[in-house]
Amino acid sequence: MTIENDKLNQSEKILLAAFKCLSSRGYANVSMRDIADEAGVVLSQLTYYFKNKEGLFKEVVKMMTNKYLQEIEESLKREKTPKGRILSLTKYFKKLLNHNPELFKLLYDFTGLALWSPAFSKLLRELFKELSNMIEKYIINNLQIKEIKGYSPKALSKLILGAVLGTAIQEILDNGDNPGETLNAVGILFE
Repeated sequence: MTIENDKLNQSEKILLAAFKCLSSRGYANVSMRDIADEAGVVLSQLTYYFKNKEGLFKEVVKMMTNKYLQEIEESLKREKTPKGRILSLTKYFKKLLNHNPELFKLLYDFTGLALWSPAFSKLLRELFKELSNMIEKYIINNLQIKEIKGYSPKALSKLILGAVLGTAIQEILDNGDNPGETLNAVGILFE
């Protein structure tokens, strides 16, 4: 039992070190050696726990995905109206932009990687599907109309997700000029 706890703690330590390295420097600028150094372990321990670089990075994506999904769902549940929920969603992303832009950068880094890697593509598709499903469940389905100008709730939820994520990357690239201000405009969709 102690060995399993030590193993779990060691693998968690490596995962957190990988997350820290990747979110601060980006995928292309991080080596397995960097992660091992950050975790304070020997390089062979990374392959012991995660087999290879892809295995480790897939686990980082899973960790990040779980964090996003849990926090976003909590944010959506706090409000009762569709407009309140969309404002809560944009508030969540604004907070993330202001206090943890590295998490967004990591999401975009992995999204770019997903364009070329089937393993990462599957993970990111699942994340975006879950996010748009949440938007559909908590926002669109509560509008009490099933379609807006012929578009399905699923299409509308993807539109909202795309608008929020696309706006967020523009905010990051604008180097923090009025961070989150543009995200407020998403709320006009519900006025």
